[in-house]
Amino acid sequence: VQLVESGGGLVQPGGSLRLSCAASGFTFSSYAMSWYRQAPGKERELVALISSFGSYLNYADSVKGRFTISSNNAKNTVYLQMNSLKPGHTAVYYCPVDRGVRYWGQGTQVAVSS
Repeated sequence: VQLVESGGGLVQPGGSLRLSCAASGFTFSSYAMSWYRQAPGKERELVALISSFGSYLNYADSVKGRFTISSNNAKNTVYLQMNSLKPGHTAVYYCPVDRGVRYWGQGTQVAVSS
């Protein structure tokens, strides 16, 4: 299993970023995918989840209306569109997959600052 997150960077408050997570080593369309984040000094927390084939979406209350999770089964990729970013969104973002064992990628850093 390999999960490669990308798309992070430094953005000003109010800006947008689109994160991508390229997955390989398993049947992508058979598994729910999620985005987690870990801010400095805090535990990892769930940001958003999408079921296999995208029929069910779930978001943390703190990102509802700002973030959108989506996936492309043909590309084995899950995305996180993040709009109206705030400094509190600064964190490393991960896209794990649960296959009995939870697999993690290396994460992508998002920094929101003026």
